[in-house]
Amino acid sequence: AADPPPGGLSTELGGQNAEMKTSFDSLRFAIALAVFLVYLVMAATFESFLHPFLVLFTIPLALVGVVAGLAATSTPITVIVLIGTVMLVGIVVNNAIVLLEVVESRRKEGAPVSQALEDAVARRIRPILLTTATTVAGLLPLAFSASTLWPPLALAMISGLLASTLLTLVVVPALYRVLMTTRALAETEQERSQPLTQSPTI
Repeated sequence: AADPPPGGLSTELGGQNAEMKTSFDSLRFAIALAVFLVYLVMAATFESFLHPFLVLFTIPLALVGVVAGLAATSTPITVIVLIGTVMLVGIVVNNAIVLLEVVESRRKEGAPVSQALEDAVARRIRPILLTTATTVAGLLPLAFSASTLWPPLALAMISGLLASTLLTLVVVPALYRVLMTTRALAETEQERSQPLTQSPTI
């Protein structure tokens, strides 16, 4: 049996492992910062602190696609994949933004929630699908390039963008409907709970 190491001896990772850990920590911070900045911009755009959460919900939908794409192609998670994920944060929210913008516009015109959602999807589905198709087409040369650097980035972006686009057209309208229904029920309950004021009799 080998002799045990002397007391007081410690080990630590160095070289490429240390650099990779530093890179992953930096990219995790970059993703969190990107999400925070997107939320601030959306809060200023919609003049609401609640609607931006619907927009940000497209980011987990994109991550579902990224994970599925990496798993299907047996591609490991690398720094370049995380860079592609950071880029996705600013791209996938665009579909939800243009969708909710039409919904809010129709609501201001007096349309009910269901009609506003139907009109928004009908008006924006073609531009959303065309934008996604052109973006994916532009990334395909990188995905099939002979380089070992760019294909993982392109794969992460393509799979995340496709999943986010398809799920956004279904999940975001459903969440918006649930949110507005819950708000309406809460307002109705609050009105019922308020005591009725009676005018004094003379």
